[in-house]
Amino acid sequence: MRPLASDKIGSAIRKLRLAKGWTLAELSDRCGVPLSTLSRVELGQNALNYEKLVRLCHVLDIDLQGLVAREAETTFVPSGRRSVTRAGQGEPVALGGQTGRRAAADLLSKSLSPVLLELTAASLADHGPMRTLAGEAYVLILSGEAVLHSELYAPLSLSTGDSVYFDGRSAHALLNASGGVSTALLIAAGDEPFKA
Repeated sequence: MRPLASDKIGSAIRKLRLAKGWTLAELSDRCGVPLSTLSRVELGQNALNYEKLVRLCHVLDIDLQGLVAREAETTFVPSGRRSVTRAGQGEPVALGGQTGRRAAADLLSKSLSPVLLELTAASLADHGPMRTLAGEAYVLILSGEAVLHSELYAPLSLSTGDSVYFDGRSAHALLNASGGVSTALLIAAGDEPFKA
């Protein structure tokens, strides 16, 4: 049978496990599903087949219908995730003609992808083709001046402290407009796969 996948089912399983005061290892021992699989299921990165899901429901004292109902609940359970990126560190990335450092690269399935950019390209020719992102984006100019080019809007001049929230799915390019060093913080929606 096809695996049932949902990050909400994973969240519901986590809530039920925590309500019983069990660790992932304890739940794994009780239901016979490997700990690593349970961890990925709770994080929404893996799915369980029907047989394993039924075993899990039995151990958690809930029927499949009850689990689906739990899935619909919106109670927030903090995950305790955090990632620290020290000054000058972070995974190197390239965005068009700009280089930067990706913060929190060690976290999977993020809702946001922060990147500290050093804006060196001063023209579209230096930058190369405008690029797109998977979703919405936010840019804050940390130092210097920049210009945001977009396929939808006229070029937008930005100075230190200025910011813009925009649809990153439209082609765009962020260029250095200060003649000196310009830096910007880009926060892209989702777990954007930036590559160096």
